[in-house]
Amino acid sequence: MTHPQDHSHPQVRAHWTAYLPDEGATAGFGAKLAGGIGPGVRIYLRGDLGSGKTTLIRGLLRALGVKDTVKSPSYALVELYVVSRLNLYHFDFYRFLDVKEFEDAGLAGYFHGTGVCLVEWPERAGDALPRPDLDLTLAYAGSGREISVKAHSAAGERCLAKAKNA
Repeated sequence: MTHPQDHSHPQVRAHWTAYLPDEGATAGFGAKLAGGIGPGVRIYLRGDLGSGKTTLIRGLLRALGVKDTVKSPSYALVELYVVSRLNLYHFDFYRFLDVKEFEDAGLAGYFHGTGVCLVEWPERAGDALPRPDLDLTLAYAGSGREISVKAHSAAGERCLAKAKNA
């Protein structure tokens, strides 16, 4: 999968919002996304602390067959999960105080291969990250969450379509 080099203002090809009433629905949406995951897919997750980013990723990874504990890699920066022939990299950039920390960590190479990149707090890496296939934003909405999903590529559109039709 190839992505254009200009990532500053990715074109939105599809946009969808939904209400997720509880943690189970958040994990369930992640599980639905799993059906569209393929080599090189990049999914960025945004939202306040506790908004459900890790819960969604946990649901996605469980649906793909990951049995290991899935926790936010806040201190390790990245956790690798291998499913079939897919390498899934779960990143958390919450602790970055400066965009330079992404560059210093030497993580750029992960984003240009066939590995699946699931990124919490992508904004902390600034413009150093390539554009995502899917950009998810989770926001508090009463006792549940509202999710906004933007697809920026054909791969992102396929992933979103699978999730909406699952």
